[in-house]
Amino acid sequence: MLTRRIKTQVIAFVVVALAATTFVGASYAGLGRLLGRDGLSVHLQLADGGGLFPGSEVTYLGVAVGEVDRLHLTDDGMEAVLVLDEDAPAIPADSHAVVANRSAVGEQYVDLRSPTGRAPYLEDGSVIRRESTTLPLPVHTLLSNLNAFTESVPTESLRTVVDELYTAFQGTGDDLQVLLDSSREFTHTATEYLPQTTTLIEDGATVLRTQAESAEAWRSFADNTKLFARELAGADGDLRELIARTPGAATQLSGLLSDTDPGLSVLIANLVTTSRLFSDRVDGLEHLFVMLPKATAATSAALDGDQFSVALTFFDPPPCLRGYEGTPRRAGEDGSDAPFNTDAACTVPHGDPRAVRGSQHVPEGGLPPVVPPGVSTGDDNTRTSLRDLLWLDE
Repeated sequence: MLTRRIKTQVIAFVVVALAATTFVGASYAGLGRLLGRDGLSVHLQLADGGGLFPGSEVTYLGVAVGEVDRLHLTDDGMEAVLVLDEDAPAIPADSHAVVANRSAVGEQYVDLRSPTGRAPYLEDGSVIRRESTTLPLPVHTLLSNLNAFTESVPTESLRTVVDELYTAFQGTGDDLQVLLDSSREFTHTATEYLPQTTTLIEDGATVLRTQAESAEAWRSFADNTKLFARELAGADGDLRELIARTPGAATQLSGLLSDTDPGLSVLIANLVTTSRLFSDRVDGLEHLFVMLPKATAATSAALDGDQFSVALTFFDPPPCLRGYEGTPRRAGEDGSDAPFNTDAACTVPHGDPRAVRGSQHVPEGGLPPVVPPGVSTGDDNTRTSLRDLLWLDE
């Protein structure tokens, strides 16, 4: 006969066993739904079952949040009813349902993936449309494609490739080991300099963006280069003749430079002074070139067949006389020697209505300093006499 103590222990054991069984059944076996436990029901529209079955697990970002309650046919496919746990996290309504295989033997499940992770969220009765679902490749299709692929490979060619690979790698074990070791060192170094590589890639994006923006300019450059190459191809004969004649011309030019040395360098140095002389009188030269066509036209107008007419005028504008008072007047028939008046010059100010003349009235620059022949005027030129320039003393 059982004592009271034993009866109490048996009853306590039964109560604990029932509680544990209930917990395990509700948590892992899904018995809670059979007892009417609440949960969110979400309708998943599918083109076909995709291998799902009642009880298939439903996950969100890899975490179990429910299971497939039931499946039934529709007019255009299949619909699976997903029951999400009450304590499951809020799942965005824009989630994409992926029917995936948990292992190589199948065991399909539904994985919900949201591109945003933001509200609105799935509610009881929500529907995930077919366009937001992805089904796994059917096993029979995979096997059929694999079989077709293997049948498409020529057996003899495959045997040849295998034999060639064996011949290629035969006796190269040490070299392959060195290659693998070097690859490991390369990977280690690349990981060490990953920040610099990332910076390089980011800067490269800037460079590529710049190149994309200048794509039209590069396209124009390429077109012009093509035209230039076409012109070169058309002038191939002339270019070949030019290249053939260049050595002889270079020899003659070298001989000319040798024969004219050092006089040519002196001439060029003196031309620097001449160029400075002209540069100081750019305004006057410009005015000369502007008026020269008018003077030429006036000269041609003075000719009328074999008749030539000239009208002299001395007072439009009136001549400048101030500054010449110190020069004594002489009769036209007096041909005797007389001293030259070097102080005579037009002394009226610039802008006077009279004909202002003289180098002292040059608008800019003025006269360069008078330097005796042979005296250096700087680091880049030397003045010489005309006799020295023409080698008259040699």
